[in-house]
Amino acid sequence: MRGHVYLVGAGPGDPELLTLKALRILGLADVVLHDELVSPAVLALIRPAAHVLNVGKRCDLKRVCQEQINALMVAYAAAGQTVVRLKGGDPMIFGRAEEEITALRAAGIRFEVVPGITAALGAAAAAQVPLTQRQVSTALLFVTYSRASGQPPLNWRGLVASGATIVIYMPGSEYGRISAELCAAGLNAGTPCVIVSRASRSNQTMLAATLEQLPGIAALPAPTLLIIGSVAGLVAGFVADSVTRSADIRAREEIPLVQA
Repeated sequence: MRGHVYLVGAGPGDPELLTLKALRILGLADVVLHDELVSPAVLALIRPAAHVLNVGKRCDLKRVCQEQINALMVAYAAAGQTVVRLKGGDPMIFGRAEEEITALRAAGIRFEVVPGITAALGAAAAAQVPLTQRQVSTALLFVTYSRASGQPPLNWRGLVASGATIVIYMPGSEYGRISAELCAAGLNAGTPCVIVSRASRSNQTMLAATLEQLPGIAALPAPTLLIIGSVAGLVAGFVADSVTRSADIRAREEIPLVQA
């Protein structure tokens, strides 16, 4: 009898942000294929008897290519195993879920998607910043700065013209280029920004700045989110003309922002 594959969102890192369904499935798994940035605290919830494989990548260094991941899911499920493909955040947002779903369908493998809290929501909660606000931002855009080979560049002018809060996934160390491209597209250089590193984890860090200040900021450790828009100015302690930074904090404590 063929097994079952679950594409499960692990959330931003805090294990208490997992859904109850995700937690239950981790307790049933025979095999777990997880991304690099799934937190150790979440991995600790996998049942001890499960076979756990890290199939993620970091800084473009791949442990296993996507085709191999697809083949592993199919092979384990075909052997009757319950397989969890554990992805950081939500599997359907910048998680290459479409490629895995296509492979599972082609092989006739039963599967289910279990959503998770995407990184943008975890970062916004950590910074206590509403991503929408009816006076200044009534729309929200998720974009990734990491693009597949051959993809056209982002339509920065379109993003700016929308007036939406922009959340950039995987900005890497390209704060300067992002700032230059957004300013060239017409976004005011004084627009507030918040960078959240390792949202919801015990070593979470946050930095608030303006768009024009981004080029002078050293890249924070991944996973990192960049929130850009007027709503970012609502972060506690934000100062329009100077960079502010939080110290490393313990999970679920109040976030102190102090002058850098």
